[in-house]
Amino acid sequence: MATSPRMDAKLKLDAIDLKILSEIQRDGRITKLKLAERVGLSPTPAWTRLSRLEKSGIVAGYHARLNLKSVAPFATVLMEVTLANHRQADFDRFERVVRDVPEIVACWSVGGGIDYMLKVTARDIDAYQRLVDALLEREIGIDRYFTYIVTKVVKDEAALPVAALLPGAGEE
Repeated sequence: MATSPRMDAKLKLDAIDLKILSEIQRDGRITKLKLAERVGLSPTPAWTRLSRLEKSGIVAGYHARLNLKSVAPFATVLMEVTLANHRQADFDRFERVVRDVPEIVACWSVGGGIDYMLKVTARDIDAYQRLVDALLEREIGIDRYFTYIVTKVVKDEAALPVAALLPGAGEE
């Protein structure tokens, strides 16, 4: 499977490709036969299309979605971060550290009044605060941060709405 989505020409997706992408997002362990049934093809053409999507880099990997609450309680925290300086080296240093912290499960560089939005999963709020204290002690350029504790998950969808995101995709 390709790890980088570098393509010389943009891959044109049709309605069947979109169905394949939707099905494998819903069930990454789907069998060749079941995938073919769900998208209306015989197994070999369905698997050939899936292989093409993997090789192109559109399918970047397969993952298990865990129900962590069934194992142990945890806290999800959203954290806004503003850096003190805005040189490329400052951004690079911050991002290098963030990539190596397993409790930081997502980090987005954003436009607007802040520099980054982080999603942190920690054992509890105390563990989150110890993580923040450790980041501050590392002097990675954090000027300000704001914490937002997630009190209820309303929606946390892992699957992307492929057909809605690709205008004109699937049109015959």
